[in-house]
Amino acid sequence: TAPGYNKPVRTPCLDLPLRTLRATTESMPMHRHLQRLERIWIPNAMYFITVCTHNRRPMLAAPDVADILRTEWESAGLRHGWLVGRYVIMPNHVHFFCAEKTGGSPHRLSRFIGGWNEWTAKALGRKLSIPAPIWQERFFDHLMRSDESYAEKWAYVRDNPVRAGLAAEAESWPWQGYVNFDSPL
Repeated sequence: TAPGYNKPVRTPCLDLPLRTLRATTESMPMHRHLQRLERIWIPNAMYFITVCTHNRRPMLAAPDVADILRTEWESAGLRHGWLVGRYVIMPNHVHFFCAEKTGGSPHRLSRFIGGWNEWTAKALGRKLSIPAPIWQERFFDHLMRSDESYAEKWAYVRDNPVRAGLAAEAESWPWQGYVNFDSPL
């Protein structure tokens, strides 16, 4: 084994511990997904998020549901320290952009999304009698690295209802908008 390969390594630019490196892959199981980093901090980072309903149950694209989701997004700044930008609500999933409030958030992204899932599920169950579970356990997140990356993701999100055959043009889809910001921070 090469020197230092079985010890945790620290990167000078981020000063974050990285997973232990191995000189060979003999002990690694085949076809395993890469694990997500425990924590990374980038100032003014924006994320693209996708959250799906449990078993992809189509129940979200309705006025009462959209009102509950939007209400929880509006409270995310106070409750979780996160701001929500543009969003599109599809029948069985939602896409939205989010960023920490200026000065940071007391909660990591995963805790914010978990809290949002919990509060929306409670509200949907209480107000609309939608049975639990509402959301899949995991969500997808992507760190936006540039304005170009944001523009590409927004084009994808905006056209989602058209690709799904739910709207003739993106602008006519009623369950979209923005909460705290309409463009990159």
